[in-house]
Amino acid sequence: MALQLFTRLSSSYFFYFALLGLVTPFLSVYLDGKGFNSLELGEILAIITATRIIAPSLWAMLADKTGRQLAVIRLGALLALLSFTLLFWLDSYWPITLSLALFSLFWTAILPQLEVLTLTSVKRSGKIYARIRLWGSLGFIVFAILAGQLISVFSFQAFLAVGFILLILLLLSTLVLQQPKQARSKVIEQASIWAKFFKLPFIIFFIAGILLQVSFGPYYSFFALYLRDLAYPDYAVGVLISLGVVAEIIVFIYAGVFFKHFSIQSLLCISLAFTALRWYCVGLWGDSVWILSLTQLSHAFSFALYHSASMQFISNYFSQAQQGRGQAVYLGGVYGVGGAVGAYLAGVLWLDGQGASTAFNFAALAALSGAILLLFLKEKSHAISLKE
Repeated sequence: MALQLFTRLSSSYFFYFALLGLVTPFLSVYLDGKGFNSLELGEILAIITATRIIAPSLWAMLADKTGRQLAVIRLGALLALLSFTLLFWLDSYWPITLSLALFSLFWTAILPQLEVLTLTSVKRSGKIYARIRLWGSLGFIVFAILAGQLISVFSFQAFLAVGFILLILLLLSTLVLQQPKQARSKVIEQASIWAKFFKLPFIIFFIAGILLQVSFGPYYSFFALYLRDLAYPDYAVGVLISLGVVAEIIVFIYAGVFFKHFSIQSLLCISLAFTALRWYCVGLWGDSVWILSLTQLSHAFSFALYHSASMQFISNYFSQAQQGRGQAVYLGGVYGVGGAVGAYLAGVLWLDGQGASTAFNFAALAALSGAILLLFLKEKSHAISLKE
């Protein structure tokens, strides 16, 4: 693979996930700074997350029909930038919610198509994909730590400045990408995708993914506020989240090794089981920095291993002409439905910090349910062989 292509793809992942490193831990801090309570915060996060349910599929239909994933990526980056910029002039509940919903609507157009473009460019090599994707993890680490420091010095308003700069850099990085050449498949292949959505293996895989995202609700919505309530220093949020992402990077580097020795079903099931244990420990022993650090290391299973296995499942389950819509339905449904339900329930259960343990126990139960469900995923129906 040419170094230039590797660098260009890696830079887009870096800035996309750098923005995620800002939004995931610190959007709640920004909204809290605006004076919203935990229920309102949960509602806002649920609304903006719900845009992922339909939006990715709509964008993917356009991308699959035209075969121009790159055009969709660039348009999404531009419109996300414009929507986010509106936040500089907004203060009340509904205008902020609308602006964030629009931002999410366009931002979600980027990742499914970037995944398809990357997997096509590297000829579906799991090893090369994982090494490109790890640059996204590096971006997440750098800006989770940096944003935490900037917010502690300049207040929650620094969230907007950092987000604006990252969106500009993301847009610029997409301008140097190239659309890979690929053979176009026949229309009959596109029509058959709906049958695949309703086959039992995909349904099990899909519901388990939703349960995983539901379990992330308290973590994504309130982890920064949880640490603040437990009297951790300001920098602890970025450091602890980055610790998890370091473990994630290691998994991305050695993903091929896991796939050689374990089935897809085993990897998905193990990932959810570790996630259930993770949330139980966070809710019970969150005041112990050592236990909290160990739970963060399990992010290697909760996200990296699960994500790598999921991307390979999607890449091999759907045909080339269906990749964009397959990615969009999975990412949109799982992250949209699961994320929205998880955020809303976390907001209901959190009670401004009084219900933190209850929220994390519920998260553990959701993840455990997903692990049990995956035990019924048939091996032969989704056999996957990674290319090295």
